[in-house]
Amino acid sequence: MTSSHRLCAPYSLLAIVLPVLLFTSGAQAQDYATPQPVDRIAAVVNEDVILRSELERAIANIRTQYAGRENQLPPADVLQRQVLERLILMRLQLARATDAGITASDEDLERAVQGVAQQNNMNVDQLRERIGKDGMSFADFRNNLRDEIITQKLRQSFAQGRINVSEGEVDAAMANASAAASQQFHLAHILIGTPEAATPEQIATAQKKVEGVKNLVEKGEMTFAAAAVRYSDSPNALEGGDLGWRGLNEIPPAFASAITQMKDGQVIGPIRGPSGFQLVQLVGSRTQAAGSGEKVTQYSARQILVKVDDKTDDAAAKAKADTLAARLTGGAEFAKVAAESSDDATTRRRGGDLGWVGADTYGTAFGMQLASLSDGQTSAPFKTDAGWVIVQRIGTREIAAGDENLRAQVRETIGRRKLEEEWNRWLREMRGEAYVDTRDEQGKSTRPALPETPKEQHKVTPVDVHPEGTRREF
Repeated sequence: MTSSHRLCAPYSLLAIVLPVLLFTSGAQAQDYATPQPVDRIAAVVNEDVILRSELERAIANIRTQYAGRENQLPPADVLQRQVLERLILMRLQLARATDAGITASDEDLERAVQGVAQQNNMNVDQLRERIGKDGMSFADFRNNLRDEIITQKLRQSFAQGRINVSEGEVDAAMANASAAASQQFHLAHILIGTPEAATPEQIATAQKKVEGVKNLVEKGEMTFAAAAVRYSDSPNALEGGDLGWRGLNEIPPAFASAITQMKDGQVIGPIRGPSGFQLVQLVGSRTQAAGSGEKVTQYSARQILVKVDDKTDDAAAKAKADTLAARLTGGAEFAKVAAESSDDATTRRRGGDLGWVGADTYGTAFGMQLASLSDGQTSAPFKTDAGWVIVQRIGTREIAAGDENLRAQVRETIGRRKLEEEWNRWLREMRGEAYVDTRDEQGKSTRPALPETPKEQHKVTPVDVHPEGTRREF
């Protein structure tokens, strides 16, 4: 299976195409020589705010992407809600990253700018010109890209210690590995969300809505992609619900078996899940030609290891790893720092060089870090069984898949599927726990008003006052 078919592509910064980055909209620098109109608040997100101007710029960018296809966009109020929800989720992720000390260095940013330009077959000057034509300043573009880098690092940090793939899971998947490896499925979905602890009425309403959407698609009144843009509550709604090409091991078991029996264009569902009801469409399918040879990915990498042992506890090892990471961020050469400070005697004399390794050579956590990095990128410190590790991905290559390589590929794809499920669940939890107050165009809160607490009624004992001044209770 070639890398272009694998789920890792959307998570690499080098795979970010220009329209995605043009969606996000950071705060523009204002020209203080010109009087600026009062900017209202579009949403309060915990202790942060999203301004109305940010929301309007993000919506304008979406409309630019859909130029000539405006009829595919949802009504203005639905589009505004979708875009605002994306901005809210981005703010929440950036806040979590800040709390965790996750940042993006200037080197990270410059490498990402070069990567985006290359992905769009441009040089940086051409990229700058294209962005200007689309109505965004290059400074805003860089700020948005920095946010993307930070959220990618947050995802890498999230994967540490959370995603485990057992040998039994690999064995089960390997039983059908030859078929699974040759089959590819292009999927799209529509999500009709339900809130946490949804009431029976809320569940019934969501189910009625998703069945209505499915009915529109089946009658041919609306394409699946158009229905996703208009009705889906998923973060990828504005991409028509597109999930890309996936191998069978990358598809959740809840509907993996059904997918193999579907015809191109067919829709299944509604499928009830933790976040609501889903419709899933098989957009297309393909099978590699027999004898074409399966491929797996290997990575050229370096590492710095700080061991946790009798002499160094976890806190001290983490502190040392953070210090080494700060040196790297400051411009220190990775190989030199590894040669001076790594606790891995085998690789230390080679500047931490690991050679070419598979995704699971050093365990799931290590493999997930390697897979989520771009070539040339360095990870934040992460925990393994041996201690705290910093890894730098140097290069990537595809090789023929023998049995062991195929097993590594199966393990990686299962891990990616699990990470996607866990990450989405975590985002839902984070969104549900956040204080979010959206505002209308006049800046008034749209949150339901709290019911007034009835005033405490004090019982007054009536008395009869006699002319003599004495009292008598009734």
